[in-house]
Amino acid sequence: MFVVSAVQDTIQLVPQDFAKPSVQAISDNINAKYANKVIHKIGLCIGLFDIVSTSEGLIGNGTGVVSAHVDFRLVIWRPFKGEILTGRIERFSPTGITLSTDFYQDIVVLNNMLFDGTNYDASEKVFVWTTDSGTPLYFDRHEIARFRIEAEHWIDMSPQQQPGPGEAEKEDDGRGRSPYTIFGSMQHSGMGPTIWW
Repeated sequence: MFVVSAVQDTIQLVPQDFAKPSVQAISDNINAKYANKVIHKIGLCIGLFDIVSTSEGLIGNGTGVVSAHVDFRLVIWRPFKGEILTGRIERFSPTGITLSTDFYQDIVVLNNMLFDGTNYDASEKVFVWTTDSGTPLYFDRHEIARFRIEAEHWIDMSPQQQPGPGEAEKEDDGRGRSPYTIFGSMQHSGMGPTIWW
């Protein structure tokens, strides 16, 4: 779930950073740039793990900004396929359930990845699983649920990949596009709301 990933980047230090020790100034700038952001095809950056090496800084002409090439490692959150996690049920739609963890909100379980016998109740806007014995069990909002990671979907959010004016920028639920969506399943024993088990 958590991995350490090596990254190389040019880090800029403004004159206000010069009062700090150089390692602290570089660490602060790396965390400001990467922490709590999704790095395309790598995962969600939690924060700086360590600095491996830095080059001599080059001072920009007329700006006083120092640029240094830095090799560093980041702590990344990227669950692996088959991993079982728990999350809170946030939203329902006829296409599936959206869950969140304490720090990530783009987890989707599509309706075809739920238990056999699960149907969407349009009047109550929830999914209901009818067990073999005929008992209806509800996927209630804000319940803690167990799910298994099945796939991930990446969208490159770099400026050259963004939609132009007038192009669709919102998903069906009105939220912006997510750079990293995790798809899960609740088809096995022990999956779904933990209160059931």
